[in-house]
Amino acid sequence: MAEESGGKESLRRASGAVAVLALALTGVAGCGTEAKGVCGVIVDSTSYADPATSRADVTSKLPPFAQGCDWIAFAAVTGSSESSTCRQDPVAIAATQAENPNDNPMVEDRVRAHRITEVLPRAVKLFDCPTEGQGSDVLGALRYLVKQLSAQRRPDQAHQIIVFSDLINNRGDLDINRLDLNEGARKQKIQELKTARLLPDLTGYAVTVHGFLREKTSSPDRFPLLEGFWKEAFEAAGATTVDLL
Repeated sequence: MAEESGGKESLRRASGAVAVLALALTGVAGCGTEAKGVCGVIVDSTSYADPATSRADVTSKLPPFAQGCDWIAFAAVTGSSESSTCRQDPVAIAATQAENPNDNPMVEDRVRAHRITEVLPRAVKLFDCPTEGQGSDVLGALRYLVKQLSAQRRPDQAHQIIVFSDLINNRGDLDINRLDLNEGARKQKIQELKTARLLPDLTGYAVTVHGFLREKTSSPDRFPLLEGFWKEAFEAAGATTVDLL
């Protein structure tokens, strides 16, 4: 009887070990092919691009951001962003079914590692776009970026946009330097932009901005009001989170 009980106990332990091993292997396989983000990158080629810190931000912040993406599109802020000729093709970072038919995590990691090396050079090239009109058309760059991203949206993936710009939009219907920033006027301007379809559809996107008001050309009293305006504008456009850094 004791021998039979001991045999059952050994069998249970062996079965448990097999189950744990299977679970571990499943976890490893799933890690390499787990869906990451649909992402966008905006680089401001206007006066924001002049300080060395702006380029340093892209070099240091973009590679870790790209690690969380399966697909990345690009847009440049120029004086006429939406119709700009300064473009970079998107980068599909995740391996395709043809490249990795068996969902092998090692193959996925190799493909991703290679593709991610294409992201930073494309973004940096946008710093040197030719001058296209006067001023800075940030909203136009956002609209162009979202047009690219809309065809890639997936319910199981994160949606993220990283913006390297001071957000000094002074083209079209939004001139930040002349904007009335009291609470009522801010809300009215945002509604006007939304009604005119000048705000991009950022529904479900997390937005991070690096270099916000870097040059600080307006009076210090306006800094928190401008921060409030942009946060409210991004939220009105549907952004889930907004970080102005």
